[in-house]
Amino acid sequence: MLGRFKHGYVAPAALLVAGLLYAPFVWTAYLSLTRYDGLEPPAWVGLRNFTKLFADPALLTSTRNTLIWVAGTMVLPVGLGLLVAVLSYDLKRGAWYRLPFMLPYALSGAGLAMVWSPILSHGGIANLMLGVDTAFLQDAPANTVAMLLVWTWQQLGVNTLLFVVGLQSIPKEPIEAARLDGASGWRLFRHVIWPLMRPLTAVVVGLALVAGLKTFDIVWVLTQGGPGRNSETLAVTMYKETFVASDYGYGSAVAVMLTVVTGLASYLYLKRQVTAT
Repeated sequence: MLGRFKHGYVAPAALLVAGLLYAPFVWTAYLSLTRYDGLEPPAWVGLRNFTKLFADPALLTSTRNTLIWVAGTMVLPVGLGLLVAVLSYDLKRGAWYRLPFMLPYALSGAGLAMVWSPILSHGGIANLMLGVDTAFLQDAPANTVAMLLVWTWQQLGVNTLLFVVGLQSIPKEPIEAARLDGASGWRLFRHVIWPLMRPLTAVVVGLALVAGLKTFDIVWVLTQGGPGRNSETLAVTMYKETFVASDYGYGSAVAVMLTVVTGLASYLYLKRQVTAT
């Protein structure tokens, strides 16, 4: 009896997911094919928004910055988080050593940007402490790198926590056997610990990949994509075109492109992980 009605039990949840996730995307895809300012009814223009999009020089800048974010988030927070987790794991009271790295994660991206804005601004705290006269948020791509370091400061803690959980889940027997064979330090980590943590590392890197592609809040609060448009990411471009310029059709085209890029990158990454295992 249960087997006959199993789809009925799943249907409410499936409809909820479809309503909250898929319906908005379908509507956005439709708007990307129209000219729409939020007031007048949408006017069908076909692929004109996408033609305009790929001819827009600002797209190259936002794509470059997004790629920097993706590369940075997959290397810096993940690599440093793994380093902190490994170095503090066997230490007595290691949790207390990890605590300072965890605290920044309690801040939202916007709150984090507000904390760092007076530090990185021209003539701000960083200039005074370093004795330099550098506009950290003015010149591209240095401003993107500066914001990426701020993001690393926040994300380091959660990545450390995830890797500590991974270390705790590793069976003790392989490690003890490797130590009996004389393995220690880097050799122990490279040949025993790291292969056992590879599935968790794949998850952490995948999360970093998606986070880098959709970066918005820190960039918007610190620079609003400026000066000019030299620090925009694809998410910031989408927001500015949609809600600042009120060009909902063009902004939707950017949103569709960002969604396709994120989905394709996630698919290729997951496919590679499955192939590797």
